[in-house]
Amino acid sequence: MATIEECRSALDRLSDNLARANGDVRGAAALDRTLSCHLTDLATTFTGRLADGRIEDVVTVSGPPPAKAQIRLAMSGDDLVAMVDGRLNFAKAWASGRVRLEAGFRDLLRLRSLL
Repeated sequence: MATIEECRSALDRLSDNLARANGDVRGAAALDRTLSCHLTDLATTFTGRLADGRIEDVVTVSGPPPAKAQIRLAMSGDDLVAMVDGRLNFAKAWASGRVRLEAGFRDLLRLRSLL
């Protein structure tokens, strides 16, 4: 099972990947939205902001998200690490229910290029 530290490191790597993205991916990552990632198996949530193509101001809190972020993810820590490492396809994980993504319709349309 992935640790909280491994999951935080995966989020940092994801942020770096988004910052280096080009084209449609860069456009989708350029959203300015609040973000939460609830790790169901670790009973921990990372909250922050997706801004200028990076995930910024990340805070770790125990339990479910304390407030409703504009973009909300929920998954196991292992799935987060596997997705960032390229071992788990986000679209397949989302379709199978392993990963939950909630956001407004417009944000979902923009985020599809990230998936």
